[in-house]
Amino acid sequence: MSLLQRLNEKNLSTALTQDGNPVTSKREIVRPKESELKLSLQSHLIAELKKNPNLSDDGQRELIEVESMKFLNDKNDRLTYEGKVELIRTVSNELIGYGPITSLLNDPEVSEIMVNGPFQIYIEKNGKLLLSDQYFRDDEHVLQVIEKIVSPLGRRIDESSPMVDARLPDGSRVNAIIPPLSLVGPAITIRKFPQNRLQIDDLIRFGSLSDEMAKFLEACVKARLNIFISGGTGSGKTSLLNVLSSFIPADERIVTIEDAAELQLLQDHIVSLETRPPNIEGKGAISIRDLVRNSLRMRPDRIVIGEVRSGEALDMLQAMNTGHDGSLATGHSNSPREMLSRLETMVLMAGMDLPIRAIREQMAGAIDLIIQQSRLKDGSRKVVNITEVIGMEGDTIVLQDLFSFRQTGTGENGKIIGKHVSAGIRPYCSEKLEQYGFELPADWFNGE
Repeated sequence: MSLLQRLNEKNLSTALTQDGNPVTSKREIVRPKESELKLSLQSHLIAELKKNPNLSDDGQRELIEVESMKFLNDKNDRLTYEGKVELIRTVSNELIGYGPITSLLNDPEVSEIMVNGPFQIYIEKNGKLLLSDQYFRDDEHVLQVIEKIVSPLGRRIDESSPMVDARLPDGSRVNAIIPPLSLVGPAITIRKFPQNRLQIDDLIRFGSLSDEMAKFLEACVKARLNIFISGGTGSGKTSLLNVLSSFIPADERIVTIEDAAELQLLQDHIVSLETRPPNIEGKGAISIRDLVRNSLRMRPDRIVIGEVRSGEALDMLQAMNTGHDGSLATGHSNSPREMLSRLETMVLMAGMDLPIRAIREQMAGAIDLIIQQSRLKDGSRKVVNITEVIGMEGDTIVLQDLFSFRQTGTGENGKIIGKHVSAGIRPYCSEKLEQYGFELPADWFNGE
């Protein structure tokens, strides 16, 4: 039995009715019916597009609009003008867009799109999850859109490789997973990138960090401190990494390493590296760890790692300890202390039988700052801690908070009220910052 046949069978048991309850019989499944007019229009437009294979995206859209209007007028259909425009938009999204999620991708207020099978599409707006009114025709329709996303990148998704990470042309991150791993049908998660690249002033305006914190972090990046950004899923780690990377001087050579290229650095001298999944024979995979080791032979001034999640942590720490100062990386964790514990575990995943004390000495010598980014209950994303790694005391890595976010209450609609405060401690790294010409005002570290 083919994959699509099994997916269609799955629809009978996992499709949803309009009130959101699961159904179990074929009669209960609510599926939008494609009109003959829509199918005829699609066939006509496909034929016209084949006659003009070299058109740009804008040219294709213009051709679709003109030919669709001519086709519908010739058919003398009873559709209103608004109905025709809606039909043309739907067909255009199918042919040169990404189907039902095209309008969501074009909506600047939508920051994330979550497709849970064909009949349920959730979106994130202003940090809140909402059920959209869009839907796919069936599982095959979702698979077609996934294929359209991953094919140009040389990636694949099928029974032998049912998960894939990819990106859209604008840099938005895409993850897709299909049956038999997904029990609700093909699932897509898209983390959209803002159309206008965030700057440090935007983060200050959003309340993500204070002006003093921003100036301090800018000095730390320019003074080549090794910085690790920690946080949970969707907390804004990559956005903050993009902002911090913008402080790297333009005359330095930057090597970026990612699973799916997301970073949008503005400097000219950048080499972007991206992992490669195994081929259909299960060979040829290139991991983050392979790329980190290779980057050391590329004469980098800075190494920027999109996310550390496995044995590459060992290679990253060794690079930071052997002259590659100013490196930036992110990782998943709920606090700076937990991030260090996770790094220990990831170093052990490299397969090296190292004593824990040796690993901790590597971390204490390599990492200067840990920035903890969090997504709060009201959906806002904030830097909740800037923590300095001081060194070792016995077998323990010593940390000290320099800045933190302190919640003072809850306002209307559950909005969290609070402020960023200094711990009242002058940074251990201030001497290094002064060597690079950065004088830290004493009032930044006066405490509350």
